[in-house]
Amino acid sequence: MKILIAEYTAARDPTLAPEGKAMVAVLKESFERIGHTVLLPSSGDFNAEIARLAPECEYGLVIAPDEMLSAFTHTLELATHNIGTDSTSIAVCANKRLTAKVLAGIGISVPTEVSVDHPGKRVIKPIKGAGSVGVRIAKDGELPGKDEMAVEFLEGEHYSVSIVGSRVVGEACGFYSGLPPVFLSINRQYVEVDENGTFSYHGGETPVHPERETEIIEVAKKTIERLGCQGYVGIDVIIGEKIWVLDVNPRPTMSLTGIVKVLDDEIADILLKATVGLPPETVHYNGKTAKFNETGGVTIQ
Repeated sequence: MKILIAEYTAARDPTLAPEGKAMVAVLKESFERIGHTVLLPSSGDFNAEIARLAPECEYGLVIAPDEMLSAFTHTLELATHNIGTDSTSIAVCANKRLTAKVLAGIGISVPTEVSVDHPGKRVIKPIKGAGSVGVRIAKDGELPGKDEMAVEFLEGEHYSVSIVGSRVVGEACGFYSGLPPVFLSINRQYVEVDENGTFSYHGGETPVHPERETEIIEVAKKTIERLGCQGYVGIDVIIGEKIWVLDVNPRPTMSLTGIVKVLDDEIADILLKATVGLPPETVHYNGKTAKFNETGGVTIQ
């Protein structure tokens, strides 16, 4: 079969291009190992490239900054079977304020949005945005800018959860099986805050097993089921007094570059099975640990 992997940043965003290229590389290799042909867009107009290539393919996946992902995914959905989250659910996840409201409604802990007179530290972040870009500790009296929000600063350790959702909504109704999502791993995140209060992401380590592992996994499963996420999803959490869900990324994330090095199963096979409602019950690891950086470098221990 032909599979389209349409990644936006590799040829269009020099800052994020190393991340994009690394994710494309591991996905392409996995699909090819199980006998499929992978098509990649050229450097032309991205949306036009998706519209051109998707009709040739049996399946497709778009990877792009969250604020752009919904529109590009919609183009893909019109032409072939999307193995990621549907465009409507992506639009919800891209809006951090709306995502928090939806999750809080089912009892999942999220950062509380606060005003400038909040007595503790505040974090200002884009309402729509990818990763740690634009995230900072607010200075005294600083107000969020246009399209930003301020939330309480949370004490705790940074992790992400990698999980694959089965078919639940949208064009996938014909594949709905009712089977639960597939848990892949919990990943430690290397997040730094500089002297100016600016957050930055520097990769992580996978798999890790925090004390509250079972509870973290259940929160992640509830999160994607509530938001209707399908395919590969990365959920950023802080573990402290509570398990707080910070962001939901309905697409492959950099943790994937480490996961594929310690996973005995093929990620491509997991994604294809999940997208037709038949995800595996469990996945199998080789007993090693992978450390990955923000540019795609991986070391195995």
